[in-house]
Amino acid sequence: MRRALLAVLMCGACSGPDAGVAPAGEQQPPNFVVILADDLGYADVGFQGLQDFATPNIDRLAASGVRFTNAYVSHPYCSPSRAGLLTGRYQHRFGHVHNPKFRAGEGLPLSETLLPQALTEAGYASGIVGKWHLGDAPRFHPLERGFDEFFGLLGGGHDYFKSAGADAGEYLIPLEAHGEPVPVEGYLTEQLTEAALDFVRRRTGHPFFLYLSYNAPHGPLQAPPELLDRVNSITDPRRQTYAAMVTSLDDGVGEVLALLEELGLSEGTMVFFLSDNGGPTPANASDNTPLRATKGTVYEGGVRVPFVVAWPGRLPAGRTYDAPVSALDIFPTVVATAGLETPTNIDGVNLVPYLLGEEHGPPHEQLFWQSDEGEQFATRTAEHKLVRVLGREPELYAIEEDISESNPVSDDGVRIRELSGSMEAWHVAHPPPAWPGTRGERPVHPNTAKGLGADQAEIDAWMARRGN
Repeated sequence: MRRALLAVLMCGACSGPDAGVAPAGEQQPPNFVVILADDLGYADVGFQGLQDFATPNIDRLAASGVRFTNAYVSHPYCSPSRAGLLTGRYQHRFGHVHNPKFRAGEGLPLSETLLPQALTEAGYASGIVGKWHLGDAPRFHPLERGFDEFFGLLGGGHDYFKSAGADAGEYLIPLEAHGEPVPVEGYLTEQLTEAALDFVRRRTGHPFFLYLSYNAPHGPLQAPPELLDRVNSITDPRRQTYAAMVTSLDDGVGEVLALLEELGLSEGTMVFFLSDNGGPTPANASDNTPLRATKGTVYEGGVRVPFVVAWPGRLPAGRTYDAPVSALDIFPTVVATAGLETPTNIDGVNLVPYLLGEEHGPPHEQLFWQSDEGEQFATRTAEHKLVRVLGREPELYAIEEDISESNPVSDDGVRIRELSGSMEAWHVAHPPPAWPGTRGERPVHPNTAKGLGADQAEIDAWMARRGN
């Protein structure tokens, strides 16, 4: 009954039973599936060293594709990270540096082109299933930002077992299926998986982009008894519930992969898996070992994530790729693979030539982070990472050898000044935040290098090297 309801509600974008089916004998462009976990710990999948429970389906995906050992998101928490992923641009470029407050009219600026909007040019049908968290006002709605279908939650999280009326709080409002309110039925993660499967079934024969944005294992920590029983060897009740939530997510990944195989779509579908940020260990019992700190920080535990891309028959299977990459790279990788011209104003890089050995050297000279209303900055090159936190001395790490950021490098100031200069040159051109942060004040935008300790000569030198 539930699957029938999903099909009726979500098929509002279909014009008939054969809508979008490619003519016989015509080569269909590849499909794309981006599976995004929410607040997943760095060590909480098998291919990253998980010990106390299992993620066989996510591990199977990793074995069938390329695993990135130095993978990052562009922000250490939810909404800004998602804004970067869907635009291929540092969200700082358009002021999306805070989570939008629910029912406050805040959201991803309309000036930005999202991945499904770019794919429209190539005739793709795009669907989002799961967490949006990029603005709940009508103008920011997924169906206004290039998606043809939406099944999920507009806010930053939700109760996994129940929903209430439209006037309820963010975690209790009804889900939405193509503009219609839908209650939570059963267990939310399983309900999202069913919606994703329904989308794939109906879109077979037409190139599609599915953004499967799970809200698990984001709080609240909730799981049904049958899932808890599967991880009953874990004695810590919080860790057990977290493990049950990740187990349900892993089941969902397995069901999506199985359906792609059943429909003969595996070799025609590029699948990504990653988390939106590091695990918030005190909040959900996640494990970021061996990284330092957690979600919300610019240390590795906040921004370094498990990341896989698989495209059977096209990309190498069972490989690792060690150069630093970013979630920003998903946009240009998908657009280029779809046969479209990559926009010139994005910060991500098409990874396919690097994975095939057609391009050599690192995809990125540097990666950058800024968070906490300007109180945290970091930048990473292949060899070094500089962390600048307000009120502390700068911290320089040989990050390739010290991923736990436990042994600061002795430095005479030259490398710190150089990296600080590049960080400020990156930051100085960004606009102020598009809306105030949780502290209720719009921070003053620093248009000088004073806060980072760089002098103007270092800034000018870095900008000259970049051609800016």
